[in-house]
Amino acid sequence: MAEDGTEDTAGARAERLARFRPASGMETPRFSGLSHFMRLPAIDPREAPGLIEIGLIGIPFDGTTTNRPGARLGPRAVREASTGTRALNHATGVAPYDLAACADLGDVPVNPVDAAETDRRIEAFYRPLAEGGIVPLSVGGDHFVTYPVLRALGAARPLGLIHIDAHSDTDDAQYGGSRLTHGTPFRRAVEAGVLDPRRCVQIGIRGSVDAADERAWALGQGIRIIEMEEVCARGLPEVAAEARAVVGEAPAYLSFDIDALDPAFAPGTGTPEIGGFTTREALHLLRGFRGLDLVGADLVEVAPPLDPAGITALAGAGLAFEILCLLAEAVAARHRAARDGAV
Repeated sequence: MAEDGTEDTAGARAERLARFRPASGMETPRFSGLSHFMRLPAIDPREAPGLIEIGLIGIPFDGTTTNRPGARLGPRAVREASTGTRALNHATGVAPYDLAACADLGDVPVNPVDAAETDRRIEAFYRPLAEGGIVPLSVGGDHFVTYPVLRALGAARPLGLIHIDAHSDTDDAQYGGSRLTHGTPFRRAVEAGVLDPRRCVQIGIRGSVDAADERAWALGQGIRIIEMEEVCARGLPEVAAEARAVVGEAPAYLSFDIDALDPAFAPGTGTPEIGGFTTREALHLLRGFRGLDLVGADLVEVAPPLDPAGITALAGAGLAFEILCLLAEAVAARHRAARDGAV
């Protein structure tokens, strides 16, 4: 949409796409200049509605981490690693910046010592973006940050969810009744009515648990949990096909916790679990979600201090680009639908 709320003309849209794309690595070295997500232009989020279509945002908060801290530094590390990404997905042929106007919208101004205040600040940051039709791609931060984002994006109607993780994150409370932690976001989102549990699928869940019924609440709500053992038995194409069927054609959100990867590929995370995806498997899984009506996504739990070599941030940046391709295709599909409906 144009800034005045009308549909873009072809010329105006082409002009916006030309303005909001990465700096070329063939013109300035990728190791030079300020670090922005994917080397995109950085703009004030207050200017984004009517101007861009996908906003990349950092949420540097890990105040609800229950194991190893450090994810507050994830956005900065992923920004730096993402300067190595380019403009074309070699496997799918998707050129995201030809499909959607993208920009780095900076970081949410979190309160690092107050989870409840940060919860309010995140929702307040995302509400005007959602109302302005901006599709957010967020980088955390611990997994708690997904909950206020979902409240902003799901305010008008409950969303479906594809959640790729080692953990279900549907606990009711942790450590003496704390209800806002990185282990509770999806339970809170279902309770708030911003997620439709019957359109939620969790993929790659694994590891030891505290009790046999730890995931009973999620299953009782109708959330589909595809544990890692089932992924291995069935294969990625079949799992992706079922996930697509679960979320259907209505709007959905994608959340990728970096600990879905095996610690061999992502050691820098708060709660690592052996037996996870390789980075190659994660890329192939994500490509199975092309064509879904995705209205937002996040990549969370990258903790750079736990990985001095930086391979976790590198994995996060590569996965974020793959997710960006999915979002850009979804934006382009909605443009086509609006244009065809107006004819």
